[in-house]
Amino acid sequence: MPRHPTYAPSVTSMSGSVYSALAERLKQLEGEVYPLHVGDTWMEPPEGCRMEDLRVTDHPGLHRYAPVQGHPALLDAIVEHVRAHVGLPTERSQVLVTTGATGGLGAMMGALLAPGEEVLLLAPYWPLIAGIVRSFHGVPVPVPFLGLNSAEELIEALRARLTERTVALYLNTPNNPTGQVLSRAWMEALAEFARREGLWLLTDEVYENYVYTGEHIYARSLAPERTLSAWSFSKSYGMAGNRCGWVIGPTEAMEQLRKVSTHAFYSAPTAAQIAGMRALQGPGTQWAAKAAAQYADTGRKVAARLGMPPPEGSTFLFVDVARHLDERGLPGFLERCVENRLLVAPGPSFGPFPHHIRLCFTCSPPDVILRGAEVLARLIGR
Repeated sequence: MPRHPTYAPSVTSMSGSVYSALAERLKQLEGEVYPLHVGDTWMEPPEGCRMEDLRVTDHPGLHRYAPVQGHPALLDAIVEHVRAHVGLPTERSQVLVTTGATGGLGAMMGALLAPGEEVLLLAPYWPLIAGIVRSFHGVPVPVPFLGLNSAEELIEALRARLTERTVALYLNTPNNPTGQVLSRAWMEALAEFARREGLWLLTDEVYENYVYTGEHIYARSLAPERTLSAWSFSKSYGMAGNRCGWVIGPTEAMEQLRKVSTHAFYSAPTAAQIAGMRALQGPGTQWAAKAAAQYADTGRKVAARLGMPPPEGSTFLFVDVARHLDERGLPGFLERCVENRLLVAPGPSFGPFPHHIRLCFTCSPPDVILRGAEVLARLIGR
């Protein structure tokens, strides 16, 4: 018997934005506000790589569809970038240009998941990944790693959640939201675990340029036969609004991802691809180096004011506020933040973390960020 028109249970079970109502309240307050909940940058893209720099006379077809795999010149630039950074042979057939890393991760899930299959998510995780898994009728399985002290403990935690329905493991490093950079020992252990259990290894490389302590280890360099990796121009070069990124993976897998991307978004915006190509071929490296220095400095100052270790990478801090919650719990703390013109992201957006908040220290100019951090410091008694 057909069901009445309704909605997919996998979607209705997903939560919407936890802080959208609070954000609306923040807009109504007078005085300087501190919206530290958004993972973005206050900096504009490199000169020569902005939309205002693109002209149809220089780029015929600027407003037409790009090839579904990606603009040929951008594909070549990506190949060179990945070869230089990862140190492995890379060909066009292993690349798909996507609508940001978000579109790339969606293509991965659409290509890999059958309904009911599970993806292990190292938690805390990027807040959209659980919803992307559910959107393709998969089951996200958080695997908390906060407080773990060794690769052995990490693998034990993964094994405890492994089932016959598990098909993939997702991680992002440098981590959003903690700022942690996963060590080589951890990455090697994760790659070996995925290989031994026959899992896909799905990695989020969007903060590759923002490592302040240690080194960034690319999973593809450890297990190229089973690794699918997402990159983004959004974080690397201040192009979040352009919605452009790419995925790298085995040729056979990429053929399946292209089927999903073609039917989901067809092709990434042509102008965004050209802007990204210009960044990779020109001033992007210098821009990212300047941004990294500024981000690291601001991150250290914010962490010091909050009395916590500085971030190892990325653009975030994950703060445990358990001792500062009243009977209203985290929602009450978020209300107090808004009353003080401060907005931060709630821990449950990143996994089973009901006592944490995330703040981004790059979404506004440094002086604004530091004043917002001062507000938070007062709220937690620092």
